[in-house]
Amino acid sequence: MNIDSISKVKKKRKIPEISPGDTVKVSFKVKEANRERVQTLSGLVVRARKGASGGNFTVRRVTSGIGVEHTFPFASPALEKVEVVRHGKVRRAKLYYIRRLSAREARLKERREKMAEKAGTLEAMGMEGEIEEPAAEQAAEEEGKEVKEAE
Repeated sequence: MNIDSISKVKKKRKIPEISPGDTVKVSFKVKEANRERVQTLSGLVVRARKGASGGNFTVRRVTSGIGVEHTFPFASPALEKVEVVRHGKVRRAKLYYIRRLSAREARLKERREKMAEKAGTLEAMGMEGEIEEPAAEQAAEEEGKEVKEAE
């Protein structure tokens, strides 16, 4: 008998793939006295853990000069929605160094996605005609040149 089979945690289907450096908007349920409301927290993903227990991720936000971090389990029933606003370009798995930087210094460059992935998302949204054809052809030609150089 395996411990993983006993402690199987179901991941929520609504949560997109997030990684450290992403800026996200997290909507979660907050229970106050006898009522329940949905609160939104937008901030930077400082760490993301994945594992047998379902994993969790930590979001950091600076409000009025005070840094606030909140850790959310992926399998939490309190999570309503997670929306990725932008993907940051980072080379670390844990961004704890961000804590000691000022807000301006803590800005991350945006990770650029490949043209093929963007074209795929546009097709899924039904806007495939909105991609400029010359730009798509140029990208395909550049990929072809890279393949020839690698050989």
